[in-house]
Amino acid sequence: MTEQPRDWDKELADIDRAITKQPQSAAPTGPPTQRRFVALTWFWTGLAIVLAVALAVWPYDKNCGLRLIFFLGAGGIALLAGILGALASWSHHRGLAHFLSLLVVVWAGVMVVREILPRVGYTKESRDWTCPPPPPVPDPAPQPSGQ
Repeated sequence: MTEQPRDWDKELADIDRAITKQPQSAAPTGPPTQRRFVALTWFWTGLAIVLAVALAVWPYDKNCGLRLIFFLGAGGIALLAGILGALASWSHHRGLAHFLSLLVVVWAGVMVVREILPRVGYTKESRDWTCPPPPPVPDPAPQPSGQ
């Protein structure tokens, strides 16, 4: 029961032939696909920058109520866009886009936290989430009649 020696060159050649017969991967990694991913990276980064600037120049009062909720929502969207830009730029090796996205994440986080902390009792100054009701309008004084 002696076993015959294996012909490794022949077996490796068979493996190479089997590999070449298999179809290529479904996702092409050519230049158009690379350009699309780079464009998507800059889209997320640009959107995040625009939203961060919008938070800095927010034209409405954000002390309480619905306007505060809209401001916090815009801040959350800016955070999300910054995170998506940072992830996309990291995976596609875009250093400037990554730096700008991380800068937006920090900026939007500071802007949102600056509005949330006084409302949860973390700071000396305390603010309310809802606006106080307007004072009641006094009834007009009755006019004297009979002149």
